[in-house]
Amino acid sequence: MHPYYPAPWRGIEGNFESLPTDINTNRPKRSYNARILIADDEPRARASLKEILRFTGYETTLAECGREAIDLLNSGTFDLILLDLNMPDLHGHKVMEHIDSYQLNCDIIVVSGETTFDHATMALRKGAQDFLRKPYAPDELLRSVANVLERRQLKASNQSIQLRLQESESLHKFIVNNSPDMIYLLDHEGRFAFINERVKSLLGYDQKEIIGEHFSKLIHTEDIERAHFTFNERRAGERATRSAELKLSSKNNNGSRFFDSGTVPVELSSIGIYTTNDDKTKSFIGTYGVARDISERKQAEELIKYQLYHDLLTNLPNRSLFRDRLNMAMAQSKRSGKKLAIMYLDMDRFKIINDSLGHYVGDELLKMVGQRLRSELREADTLARVGGDEFNLLVPEINDIQDARNLAEKILRLTLEPFIIKNEEIFISFSIGISIYPSDGDTKDSLIKHADIAMYKVKNAGKNGYAFYSEKMKAHFSQSLDIENGLRKAISTNELCLYYQPQFDINNGYMRGVEALVRWKHPEKGTIQPNEFISVAEESGLIIPLGEWVLRRACTDIKRWMEHEGITLQLSVNISMQQLEMDQFVNKALKIIKRHQLPKNTLELEITEHAIMQDMEKAIDALTKLSHKGIRIAIDDFGTGYSSLGYLQNLPINTLKIDRSFVQGIKTSEDNSIIDAIIAMAKGLNLNLIAEGVENQTQIDHLSRAGCGLAQGFFYSHPVPEDELLKFIKSKGNTNGQDSADTIVSSDHDPSYQ
Repeated sequence: MHPYYPAPWRGIEGNFESLPTDINTNRPKRSYNARILIADDEPRARASLKEILRFTGYETTLAECGREAIDLLNSGTFDLILLDLNMPDLHGHKVMEHIDSYQLNCDIIVVSGETTFDHATMALRKGAQDFLRKPYAPDELLRSVANVLERRQLKASNQSIQLRLQESESLHKFIVNNSPDMIYLLDHEGRFAFINERVKSLLGYDQKEIIGEHFSKLIHTEDIERAHFTFNERRAGERATRSAELKLSSKNNNGSRFFDSGTVPVELSSIGIYTTNDDKTKSFIGTYGVARDISERKQAEELIKYQLYHDLLTNLPNRSLFRDRLNMAMAQSKRSGKKLAIMYLDMDRFKIINDSLGHYVGDELLKMVGQRLRSELREADTLARVGGDEFNLLVPEINDIQDARNLAEKILRLTLEPFIIKNEEIFISFSIGISIYPSDGDTKDSLIKHADIAMYKVKNAGKNGYAFYSEKMKAHFSQSLDIENGLRKAISTNELCLYYQPQFDINNGYMRGVEALVRWKHPEKGTIQPNEFISVAEESGLIIPLGEWVLRRACTDIKRWMEHEGITLQLSVNISMQQLEMDQFVNKALKIIKRHQLPKNTLELEITEHAIMQDMEKAIDALTKLSHKGIRIAIDDFGTGYSSLGYLQNLPINTLKIDRSFVQGIKTSEDNSIIDAIIAMAKGLNLNLIAEGVENQTQIDHLSRAGCGLAQGFFYSHPVPEDELLKFIKSKGNTNGQDSADTIVSSDHDPSYQ
């Protein structure tokens, strides 16, 4: 939705309760069946205005340009036009000039993105009744329309009465006393000579109490000086007061309808009245003025101002207000010589709570957390919500870092008590990063950034704790950021490549398959191993496009080997839980396989046991869909997840990969009960087995006796580039007919991420 235009009516937020409503329709009341012309070249703007006015029951007609608006005005009768100024064919001012030139009986409200004072002034001088700037508040628009139409109706009524009553005194009295504005006359001494009945409803005074009193009786003390030149206006003509804002004092000081108790904000227009003497000189005889109640407008402005600087969910300060207060606190610290602390608080596991219990519970939790933290802080401290589950805390005027440490520990203790929402006990914890002014930074940006870096240090260390910023953290953070930025570029500029590690049949030495492993050919740093960038990819979300690139490239390679080299191997590709959690992952994977027309059971996707445990339900659903399409599933690093083995019966698993830590524990032919148990269990479940990290003949011998069929590791081969793999296969004949599993010579001797 364009920022200038509000959403459809039912989704609009606003103080519509303040508008008078019709008891039969429960809609904002309208004076009569008004016809309104909407002239705006932006389709969404026209649709938005029409929807708002439709709810109120007005009859609307749309014009998409200035010329069409003029044609409609000439051919029809409209009570009001909502006019945009900046239209491509004919500027809104031309439309207003047309209305004025042909004396069309149509009131004008300008609704425009032109926000300069000159545009607003010119529009009002050319006959506009009101000027609303985009973006506008819907309730402000409806109120403006209602006021203009009400004045229009009142004007029509007055004209009718005037025709009937001529120039009678009763006509003037009726008009004045029924005006929605307070109308008054002051004598030359500034005393009230006349005031209409509106003073009663506006300020609580009877007319009798005001007549003869000095005007200062109604002026708020803060505005007395200004009132001498506005309320008691002596100027006439264009120099007279127009739309000046003042605060009036009400009779009762408990006026709950006003922002400041006992005050009413008004918009004042006033002019000096003069009489011409016999000698043609003019004498000042008093002031005529009109004061319009703008309480509702001021309330709307205050609400908008509040929303600009506060988080609407928790009512805590937002990022903008936090930074303003941080600026002031830093200036005060410079003068006092005391320190201040910035804390970056990130709620642990909030996504799990939000996803499992729903967004309503998540929102309620955030509000309760904000209330609990705020209740334990000093008045001078500022707690702000700056993100979904992220808070910033400003702690000014501390003596040393021990004060910050004590507060961080206090916050962690506050989270030990559960939050009760819908009879559910919810436990939370925080990861807290702390920076100190001025030692950790002398600008607000550096202080917040360094507290954020310290917070991530806590996250990576296991969460639920706090840490103070240090320069070592910055170096690590900068390195991670460099890797993230470089990897983002590498995915799109072909800096990535695949190495393949062969998988051999232990008993006959045949090569049965390969595992695709990614490498980063950095233009400056050379080959970067996966253990240096995979964790950064997972944290930044780049693991998703990276994993998709690996799958697509590996399928392309294996298909080419089949067609051009006559080589048939099983292909293993690693996937992450983040990929499985994507709604479109299964469809994307199936499209890649279909595009390459791989035979059934050629592709095997590997996922770690630990990743599956993060969201078992999601994993079962996604892997089952893939299995039904002929894709094999392997559990990588089996035995390291410390989880229930019951999941093996629920997942569509074809292969278990025995983790290298168990294989490296095979030193003799005895006392290898764990690995023997894994092999026996796999046999009982009719699952294939691959042992990872095989490095010597002793391990091969024991795995063969125990019944493990396949193995990969340095005993056979390091991960190698495609050309070296193909060269080896060609030198030994086809993969199913080689006599022995000779070691492939490789230039890649790094054992990481095999």
